[in-house]
Amino acid sequence: MDPIDMMVTDINCEDLGLSRLCLMENAGKCLSDEIATISTFTFSKPVKIAIFTGSGGNAGDGFVAARHLLNRGFEVEIFMLTSPKDIKSIDAQINFEILENMVPCISRLKIIELNDSSDIDNIELVKSDSFSEYIIVDGILGTGIKGDLRKKVKKSIEVINNSNALKISIDVPSGMNPLTGKINDIAVKPEYTITFHKVKTGVKKASLNNESSVGGLVICDIGIPIEAEIFVGNGDLIRLKNRDDVSHKGNNGRILIVGGNKDYHGAPTIAGLSAMSSGADLVYIATPESTSLAIKQKSPDLIVKGLNNCNGSKNYLNLDNLDEIMTIIDKNNIDAILIGPGSGLNEETGKLFNILVKKIDIPIVLDADALKLVNPLLIKDKDNLIVTPHLKELKIFFNDYVDDYIDDLNNLSNISNFDKDFDKFNEKLSVLQSITRNINGTVVLKGKYDLIFNGINFRVNRTGNSGMTVGGTGDSLAGIATSLLSQGLNSYDAGALATYLNGKAGDFAKEQYGNGFLASHLSEFLGILMENIY
Repeated sequence: MDPIDMMVTDINCEDLGLSRLCLMENAGKCLSDEIATISTFTFSKPVKIAIFTGSGGNAGDGFVAARHLLNRGFEVEIFMLTSPKDIKSIDAQINFEILENMVPCISRLKIIELNDSSDIDNIELVKSDSFSEYIIVDGILGTGIKGDLRKKVKKSIEVINNSNALKISIDVPSGMNPLTGKINDIAVKPEYTITFHKVKTGVKKASLNNESSVGGLVICDIGIPIEAEIFVGNGDLIRLKNRDDVSHKGNNGRILIVGGNKDYHGAPTIAGLSAMSSGADLVYIATPESTSLAIKQKSPDLIVKGLNNCNGSKNYLNLDNLDEIMTIIDKNNIDAILIGPGSGLNEETGKLFNILVKKIDIPIVLDADALKLVNPLLIKDKDNLIVTPHLKELKIFFNDYVDDYIDDLNNLSNISNFDKDFDKFNEKLSVLQSITRNINGTVVLKGKYDLIFNGINFRVNRTGNSGMTVGGTGDSLAGIATSLLSQGLNSYDAGALATYLNGKAGDFAKEQYGNGFLASHLSEFLGILMENIY
């Protein structure tokens, strides 16, 4: 499991009512059980436990483990490389305070703050030559490692490695990149690595290349349900990159929306407003000349390009617009493109869309009429693609692939009736995956539960409400998805997070306006949601 996915899952547990404090307790208890087991099978006499802690969640796991190890009769020493006031994890802070409140000290517990590198040289552990005196637990760095190691951290890792004690790392050996398994400077060399829920990608890679770099792998089940991985939640917001304080206009996403016709100017407008509200810096809309004025009047924030038509018609998008659209993409360094909202089903528009998707390499979102006009064979190999159909549009878009599943698809309109029936729900998911796997991109199937498919992977979004049957909410979703692509998310993560944000904005809109809310109201709440990043 990639570290970012583990962090997301950790946070999303709270949407299920499972607190991260509870998960930390489970992790610490499991860690203490494994340490006790290893001690029993390795040593013939009691040993001391030395726990080195940093400022993150691994420190909290160490604090919990210390409490349980004390109850087992172990003597425990905690060496803190971070001052208590600088512990970043709230849950770790709570568990440290529990230990701090255990005074007068009846248990055999010592807590030592290591303020600088010289303090490390003076601890008893450094002077010990006996393998049988200590088990060292490495809880210094975890999955959040960034940049070069601080001098004090590096010194601690050297002391741990030079010790004759048995060494155990929590989740990831400190100093190892948890995603790649690479070691840029120095890392703890443990006899065991005890990891929680699933092995982190970097640890797995490192173990395959050199088993001694991680030691024996022990995986602890800490009670995280699979739904916390599959359901999209607030934790998915941490996938977004933080904006650089010195970034300039356009650095955080430039998108182009190609859509609209003489009858439909609202769809590209709503998509554009939601794209801006979800973080894109610049939103360009390429639309027929006859539609451009109406969109310009809706918002001064959108950059509207009225397209001229060589054939004299100004009412719909057509092949004569191709060069002008390509110029907009190249001249403005467009990061992602949305094709289809409000475009209509004119045959000439379809020709334009099919040639356009073949010519461009930037991430693409296909929505609305584009799903009826674009040939899936032209985009089936693109992995930087999102399509956003409802069930009827899914049947049309994947028309060449659905013959074997037509009866199952006809029953899928009742998929929400199966939400508490494991067998039936999974049967329907299997049918949908068989269809959506025919393209490399991401398919977002809109419904009571939005289902996001990419290859063998799928996720479920549960936000949203019955008020979102109002026209335009799908355009908002497509705009958000395009915005997230422009900000660097891959198609699977962008598609999943877009459904969450769109549905959550709908929930806020219903609370504010009741069932009479409009699709254009959704953009009012997206900025607030985007700020709610851990």
